[in-house]
Order: sequence, then C-alpha cells, then structure tokens
Amino acid sequence: MLKNNLKIAWRNLLKRKGFSLINIIGLAFGFTCSILVFLFVSHHLKFDNFHENSDRIYRFVTEEHTDEIEYAASVPPGFSNAFKEDYNYAELTARVVNRENQLIWVEEANYKNRLEEGVVFAEADLFKIFNYPMLNGSNEVPIVDPNTAVISESMAKQIFGHTDVTGRSFVLSNEELITITGVLRDLPEHTLIQGEIFVSFPTLETYSRFLGGESWGGISSDLQCFGLLYPNQKVAEIEEVIAGYVQKFRPTSKNVHHYKLQPLSEIHFSSDYSGGIDLAILWIFSMIGFFILFIACINFINIATAQSVYRSKEVGVRKVLGGYKNHLFWQFMAEAFLVSLIALCLGFALCFLVLPYFNAVFDLSLSMATLWELPSLVFVLLLLLTVAFFAGSYPGIVLTRITPILALKGKLTQKDAGGYLTRKTLVILQFSISAALIIGTLVINKQLRYAINSDLGYDKSAVLMLEIPDELESLQIKSLKERFLRSAGVEKVTACFASPGGAGNNRWGTNLNYDNRPEDEEFPIQIKTADRDYLNTFNLNLVAGRNFYEKDTVDEVLVNETFVRKIGSQSPEEVLGHQLEVSGGFAKGTIVGVVADFHDRDFRESINPIFIAPVSRSYAELAVKVNMANISEVLPYLEKEWSSVFPDHIFVYDFLDERVAELYRSEQQFLSLTSIFSALAILIACLGIYGLIAFLIAQKTKEIGIRKVLGSSISSILVLLTKDFLKLILFAGLLAAPVAWYFGDRWLEQFQYRVEVPWWSFGIAVGSLMLIALLTISFQALRAARANPVKSLRTE
Repeated sequence: MLKNNLKIAWRNLLKRKGFSLINIIGLAFGFTCSILVFLFVSHHLKFDNFHENSDRIYRFVTEEHTDEIEYAASVPPGFSNAFKEDYNYAELTARVVNRENQLIWVEEANYKNRLEEGVVFAEADLFKIFNYPMLNGSNEVPIVDPNTAVISESMAKQIFGHTDVTGRSFVLSNEELITITGVLRDLPEHTLIQGEIFVSFPTLETYSRFLGGESWGGISSDLQCFGLLYPNQKVAEIEEVIAGYVQKFRPTSKNVHHYKLQPLSEIHFSSDYSGGIDLAILWIFSMIGFFILFIACINFINIATAQSVYRSKEVGVRKVLGGYKNHLFWQFMAEAFLVSLIALCLGFALCFLVLPYFNAVFDLSLSMATLWELPSLVFVLLLLLTVAFFAGSYPGIVLTRITPILALKGKLTQKDAGGYLTRKTLVILQFSISAALIIGTLVINKQLRYAINSDLGYDKSAVLMLEIPDELESLQIKSLKERFLRSAGVEKVTACFASPGGAGNNRWGTNLNYDNRPEDEEFPIQIKTADRDYLNTFNLNLVAGRNFYEKDTVDEVLVNETFVRKIGSQSPEEVLGHQLEVSGGFAKGTIVGVVADFHDRDFRESINPIFIAPVSRSYAELAVKVNMANISEVLPYLEKEWSSVFPDHIFVYDFLDERVAELYRSEQQFLSLTSIFSALAILIACLGIYGLIAFLIAQKTKEIGIRKVLGSSISSILVLLTKDFLKLILFAGLLAAPVAWYFGDRWLEQFQYRVEVPWWSFGIAVGSLMLIALLTISFQALRAARANPVKSLRTE
C-alpha cells in the first residue's frame, strides 16, 4: 500500500510540475530557516551544561540600588577570600580576570603577537569548579605560583609547533617572564570563560594592584568570582548573610550594594549582567523560523485545496471502485510526505551553502556536523513528519469529502469541493506574518539609526584610539604626543583611560564622597582619567568653570551635569570649589569645571554621573584626532613614530566610531536576520499567490473570454483578477499592525533613549506587500488578459 501510494504521489508531482516546484521551493526555504535557527538556538542552549557540578556553580554579582537598579557581573576583589574564610557554604571559590590585547613574546620561537582576547588571570581552583581538563586529563592545574601559566593545545601548536612545551617561557606585555607549567585541552566554544593562556592569579598584582589585591574600594567588570557550593545550600540564606559585607568592609557606604548569587545556567542568557544573548531573542528567532515554515505549509495547503476540482474525477473513480476515505487520505499524505522529503533534502543543501554567511553575521562557527548528533536527528525527523502531516492533512480531508456523483458528472464547483474560506484565511495569515516582520525590521532599523547617528555629546568621527603600554611614564606619553602632532594630518591628541563612550569603559564602585560628608553618596559614578587635552580632542563642552591644570599630584577634577543633579545642586556653578573623592582615595580634588552631559554608554542606559581627573598612572590609550583626507599618510607616520619610541610594542589601534557601532552589534545582527527572514516570508507568500492566481485564471478562462468579446479592457480584467487578493492583503496589514506595534514597543522598552514606533511603518509594510503581490499577480493576469478569446471559448 505504501509503495503504491508513493508511486502515485510521484506521478502526480510530475504531472503538475509547476505547482510541485512552487511547493518544494517554498518548503525548502522554510526547512532552511528552521535548520539554521535550530543550530543557532541549540548552540546557545549548550552553554556550560557539560560541567559535572553545573547545578552547584554560581557567580557572585552585585546590584546597586539607587534611584534605579544597576547590575554588575562582579564583586569587589576582596569578596572571594572573605566569603571562603568567613562561611562554610562553598567548597571552592575562584577569581578570574580577563585582560584584552596582551602582548605575547616568545623569543626562541620568534613569536610576537597581541591577543585581543585570550589571556586570563585565574586562581587554580577555577579548574576544579569548571571541567576544563589538562591535556593529560588531570584537573590539577599548576598555576599557583607567581609568573606561571598554562596554555591551550592550539596555542602551544601555534607558537611552538607541538604540545611538549612544559618549562618553556614567554614574556607577557613586556613585563614579566612567565613559565609554562602545562597544556590545557582547547576549551569548547559554548562556555563562558574563553582563554588561550591562563596565568596564575598572584601574577596579576604586577599588572593591576587593584584587581590582584583584596580591595573593597570598587567593582571592575574585568573581574568575575565563582563559587562551587556544597550540596543542598539555600541561596536565599547565603544572600541574607553576605548582605552584611557592605557595612563590614565599606562602613561609609549607604548600603546601596546588594551581593547576589547567579546560577551558572542563567549567566549566558542574562541581559542584566551582559550575558551572551537574551533568552527572549532565542524565543523570537525560534518563532520567526516557525512562521517562515508555517507560511510555506500554507502554500501547500492552498494549492492542494485549489486543485481539488481538478482532482475530483480521480477521487470519484477511486470511491466508486471501493476506495475508502482513510485509504484516499493516506494517499494524499504520501504526496505531502514526498514533497516534504524532497524539500528537506533541498533545504539541507541550501543550509550548507548559506551557513558560512550565517556564521559570519553572528560571529559563530556552527557546523552541519551537529545535525548528525542524536538530538538533531530526532529534531529533523520530527520536523519532517510534522510538516508533512500539517501540510497534507487538511487537503486530504477536503479531497476525501468530495461527492463521487458530482465529481464524475463534472459538475463539482470550488464551493462544493470546500476549502475556499480556509484559503482566504490562510492567505491573510501569510501576509499578516510578512507585514509584522517588515514593521519589526523598520522599527529596529530606525532605533539603530537613531542610536548611531544621534549627537552623543562628543565627537566620535575620525578619532583613532591607540593602546599604550601599561608601563609608559608620563614624560614618555608627552613626548609621543608631541611627535604625533608634528604630522599635518594629526589635529589633536589626548591620553586617557578610555574614550567618552563606546566599548571598553568601566564603572568603579560607589564609594564617592562629596564635600567631606560623613557618608558616601549612594549613586555610582563613572571614572574617566585623562589629560587636559581630553575636552578639546573629543569636543566636550564646558558649561561652568574651567579645565583642570596638569600637575604632579591630582588636586583638580571635572564632573558632568548629571553629577550636579544627583548631588542635589540647582546649578553647575554651585558645585565649583567643592571637594570630591572616589574609590577610597583613587583620585580626589577640587571641582573646577562642569562638562555638558554626553552618552558614556549605549542608549540602553541613562547618562551616568561622570568624574574626570588627570591620573596619569591609569592612562591606557592615546586618542588621536586625524584628518581622514590624509589617513593613508597619517597611519604609516604614526606607526613609524611609535616604533621608534617603543620598538618592542605592537602598534594597535581602532576607530572610535567603530567602537560605538560595536555597542549595537547584537541589534545589527538581529536586524540582519529579520531583514532576511522578512524577504523570505514575502517570497514564499508570493510563490503561493503565484500558484493560486494560476488556478484562478484557469477557472475563469471562459469568463475572461466572454468579457473580452463583450468589450472589456485589459485593465478591467486585471482589476477582476487582482482585487480580491489586494483586499486580503490590506486586511492582513490591518491585523498585523496592532500586533507589530505591541511587540515593537516592548522591544524598544530596553532603551532609555528611543524612538517611537513610527506610524508610517505600517503604511510602508502594507504598501510594499500590495505592490509586490500586484507584480506577482500581474505577470499571470496580463498573459490571461491578452490571450485571444476565440481560443478560450473554442475549448468550452
């Protein structure tokens, strides 16, 4: 029976090649989207689920409760040891500090390279908390002593050509000679901590006394602290106990810090703590993938039910010869299965072709090999069966209900066959989904344009950010600035810890003391250290007072307008002359000027209170304002001057406007995905319309001929054939508008500075759909309208 049904299904596919091709192409696109979304979602769901004790691993984080809640995926450096010594809640704790752009120099291997990401300072217990084994399989990682490190298997091969490297050494950032004490297996891609070189934590004090010490003076996003709790510990009880740390270690604080425990399973999906991806995004991706496949299934259903009149005699003959309804139903199901199987194979091929581009957009390394794993095979099989059943069941029911007498007499109408109202409903659903995707794409695009093109309060164009060595002295910085300014293509230069905005900024704690008050202020502050050329280079505006003078000691500072409001002053002039101290004496001085507010973070966050002081020991970058017309000459000049002063340091730079754009990378990726999926949804829906209009024209051949004989124009026939479809699309747009507005507004809620959902996006969505559908329909309709009526009437 099955073999016979498949044979008949194959013959029917060949008999109606055009419509079979429409169904196969539409379903193939749907399968391609579904497979890509599955690979993407399963990659993220795998994050850190392979650790033996993953249910007992937690990260210690901080909530700062002021007028709004701020989240930090870190705690003060002193937290880890205090927690381990004071309480018996955790078997192990470990601190981890990621250091970007560290220079690795191996003289014997003639290797010198700067790792953008990959150098991690870690306590040895980290490898007992997480399952990151050594190459020999041991979890005992020998990085206890200062100036020791383990490196990954791939890094060992890259530098030395083999993995037998224990006892070899390398120079880290031109400072310390580090001895390699072991080789780690390469870490999987789906894990929180990514590193090629893990350096012992005691070594960190050479590079950062704050991060490598036991300070409670602030919080740095570079540092993370993990704990492996004993079994059956109650998190709420632990959080209640560690709440006392604020008063114990920061007695002048206004108790705005709340230390929390974050489960390992939530870290990757936590948007509050800058996780890898918001769980809501995975749901949205999954739903979009489902809707694309759903639209393709609708095509199959619509075309199959529209064909019912033409297949009625076949059904009538089978029923007269004794065919049962269930036999006929499974025959149509066999056709749906065969079409779905062919489409799935084509979908695999398309997925193989587009996966490299998909990986490039999302900066991933997804592989088709994942589909050969058992969970993936189960998913693909269930997907195939579900699509085949969903696409084939309704047409099977419609066709098996046909009355054999009417079918054999040739008097069966589309209304008698059934499915007419259902087809209209499904067409409306198709275009409602397409319209909603278009509106969503327009909303995301408008918000991104607003964020990137708005006045941020500082000049980000043509500013080159050049990283400077940690050990650089103030006199060397001054000399390098003077050398750079000799070039006609260099307009301004400043030394700073970080630019006014963009990736790389850091917030340090909340122990801010104003005017020698007995208690610290309760709001956090952003510390920016820079020389006096900072304002001029970034075109920051002073609204009160003056710029600071550079001296050997820091005794003058600047603040922004938000700080003035937070401190309770009525005007910027009121804070001038008052004392300010941050991070337990990290910097302090008299406020001599107030700068206009600028966006130090992305548009998701409100503008923070900001403190600017000339603390030269913390400078990490030179900002060079260049003339882009001479950039081809300026860059070689800067590199030459750099190399003449620092021959052992690599010249590394990027542009500030690129950093700002990087803040919205996830939104850019989301926009790319919705744009592509919107186009696919429209394409698949239009394929269905193309098939339906072909059937409609075939049905109205006699009517069109009579109308032409009676004098109807081509335009009137076009209106006849297109008006019903255009009405359906207009109705679909009206249905999609409130849904798209609701979800668009919900997405925009994450931004403190945002656009409103533009009303014109609804018009654009509906108008573009109607235009595309009209072009699709017109191709067939014009051919029918221009046909010789004599031929159509002769056949009747």
